[in-house]
Amino acid sequence: MSRQKTSVMSVQKTFGEHLKSLREDQGSPLRKIAAELDIDQSTLSKIERGERLANCSQLPKIAEIFNVTEKSLKLILLSDQVASQIMEESNTHEILKVAEEKIKYHRAQK
Repeated sequence: MSRQKTSVMSVQKTFGEHLKSLREDQGSPLRKIAAELDIDQSTLSKIERGERLANCSQLPKIAEIFNVTEKSLKLILLSDQVASQIMEESNTHEILKVAEEKIKYHRAQK
């Protein structure tokens, strides 16, 4: 079954948890996927455990391996990065609103 849509459940997972689920659902061993991504098995294991971030340049290959969209993977990966930056703050909603306004402003300037 193709996973072309990102479900709410999958965006609540970290990128690493999502990647591990994709791999396990496919029944692929860690070593096989690591080899396809041209990275060490230990590196992939660290990504799955959330001890290391995946690189955006790896997303096209990951999308191909698991038949998912690169866009859905990027959404989860980048949201992890944003969440880790502001998670401990008490006003996360306000921070996100201000960031969104800044993005709109800067895009309009270009």
